[in-house]
Amino acid sequence: MVSLVPAMRPSTATTSKPLKPLLRRGTLSGTVRKLDDTDLDAHLISHPPSPSKRARVTFKDDVEEKVMVQYAVKGRNLEVIRTEVRRALENHARGDSVGFDVIKEVFAKRREDDDDEDEEDEEESQKRADIRAYVVALTNYTSQLNKSCSALVQAVLRCEWLGRDESFVKSFVQFLGSLASSQGSYVGTVLEMLVTNFYGVRFSSGRLPGYPDVNRDQLYSRVHVAIKYLLRLIPSASGILSPIISKKFPDSEESKKIHVTYIENLLRLIEYAPELASDVFSLITDRVVKIDVEMQLSLDDIDNDVAVAVVEALSMNQKVIEDVRDEESDSDAASVTSEEGVYTDASRIKQVQANVEKMDAILDILFGTYSHKFADPNSIEAASMFETLLSHFANIILPTYRSRHTQFLLFHFAQTADHFVDQFAGTCVQLAFEPGRPAILRQSASSYLASFVVRGKHVEPHVVRTVFELIGTNLEHIRLENELTCRGPDLKRYGTFYAMTQALLYIFCFRWRDLLASPLDEEDDEEFSTHDLEWTDGIKDTLNSVIYSKLNPLKVCSPVIVAEFAKIARHLGFMYVYSLLETNKRIRLSQFSSAGTAALRDVGQLNNNESWHQLEAHFPFDPYQLPISKRWVEDDYVQWQPVPGLEPEEDDDSEDDDDEEVEVDEDTATDEDNE
Repeated sequence: MVSLVPAMRPSTATTSKPLKPLLRRGTLSGTVRKLDDTDLDAHLISHPPSPSKRARVTFKDDVEEKVMVQYAVKGRNLEVIRTEVRRALENHARGDSVGFDVIKEVFAKRREDDDDEDEEDEEESQKRADIRAYVVALTNYTSQLNKSCSALVQAVLRCEWLGRDESFVKSFVQFLGSLASSQGSYVGTVLEMLVTNFYGVRFSSGRLPGYPDVNRDQLYSRVHVAIKYLLRLIPSASGILSPIISKKFPDSEESKKIHVTYIENLLRLIEYAPELASDVFSLITDRVVKIDVEMQLSLDDIDNDVAVAVVEALSMNQKVIEDVRDEESDSDAASVTSEEGVYTDASRIKQVQANVEKMDAILDILFGTYSHKFADPNSIEAASMFETLLSHFANIILPTYRSRHTQFLLFHFAQTADHFVDQFAGTCVQLAFEPGRPAILRQSASSYLASFVVRGKHVEPHVVRTVFELIGTNLEHIRLENELTCRGPDLKRYGTFYAMTQALLYIFCFRWRDLLASPLDEEDDEEFSTHDLEWTDGIKDTLNSVIYSKLNPLKVCSPVIVAEFAKIARHLGFMYVYSLLETNKRIRLSQFSSAGTAALRDVGQLNNNESWHQLEAHFPFDPYQLPISKRWVEDDYVQWQPVPGLEPEEDDDSEDDDDEEVEVDEDTATDEDNE
């Protein structure tokens, strides 16, 4: 019997406190480190990248120019411009801003109608030639650029610097470093300006008149060069950068392109700032879960057939809006109102399609990123990454009821090694059994545990039996503590008991083969006698005492799961519960309902009928629907296998003829409608 170690000992991944950062964060002491030109020379871009490779951050050997040497620019040298800047700043401090405003104008962006280099006048040409000299000169006076000079600082930060030549970019980045070092109040402003480029850079930014073309990869690399330079120069900048990247994260309604670009830049950031890795991964997971929930809600708002069509169309890279609009407009009752409804529906479907595409693309990136960490599942890197994922699960994913796909990151990477299977299952056990946790979280953990054990292809039979035994033992404790005072089935009072019982029923329906004392041979699995089946010791006794207890879980558990369990258990000769189901028809749950914590379910379903007093058939690892990223989990996933000899359309005995016939095919026990 394998021991689920995390279930038996405390783990930082299963508490509400965040785990230690993936990598130790650098000191935020505020110390400014001196870097000379060679530090920056070692990071600036010099060559266009290969189409198959990301632009490397390098710097040409011939750009060894010291910024303070004198050089001629259209007849004006650096010393003249430096004197002009000094006087302008001094006069501005005394209230004379004429020269100050002239310098601001130097950094003004080009007007759209001045983009043609042939139409550029001599004054504009002179300005473009002088702009680097002004940047170099301002670098020497950053100690004077206090709050009163914020307008000039903002003008410099808004200038078109990314697409200019390498010498200008080098000088500009050095200005940023000098400004942030001498004026700490500008550190956040500078970093925010740089992070804004994470949304995407315009193609035109690399096509400035009079400068060599710069492609997008190079533009992004220059942004990262600047951030890396600042982080090395000012160690405390990491602590300032973290909330900035959180604040700047795209709103959920933003496009797939913006989300993908921003996330890719965040992942690039932590390549040279590993102290931010923990914050970045947590941020991405938190925002992805929100997008996941919104996507699921939007899918629920449209007809199920249309939702399926949207996903299928995306998997074939097709659009469905036009088809839906044509079908709707063919209605005989078409009118002005119905036409408005057609366009409204088409708009909603278009939004659903956009949300699915966005979620699919983001998860595909995350699967790819994490897969490198798990290249060697036995490495320290893999262990640290999995601890981070467990923390995300406990603190972000688990408390979010409507999360639909984000949790498959845990599902996939937990199955990369046996010890990760054990660790994730043990974490779910601990979260489900810990008395001090809110009942809803314990119920949710039970669902995750059962769903993982059921759907994980690499979850070995001995793990299934261990989990079944642990849940059964815990249920027995709850039953003994409450049965004497129990008035009857009450979801609010005994919600955790019912959630765990439903988990056992679900596991039995899917993994009953693994609960046998002796495994079935492949030949036996096709045709066998139910009379010859021997079950693991304690399995029958556990379920029998639970099901026939005064808490009466079969009345409260989801009718879908109960019906499937009853059918399979009878067919296998394991247990016969139809007489109890018949008795339960005469019980009204509302008469036993008490005030207390609500059960795990969508609050939008609040009503007074019996279903409100029953559990939903909610299992978080139901079939994965996103068409592109689905490839990551296909080899890890157990599809529903019919029980040999039990046909789906098989009729039940006469005693349950009046029972509602419910096949467990709605993303729960069988998957025929999802394949």
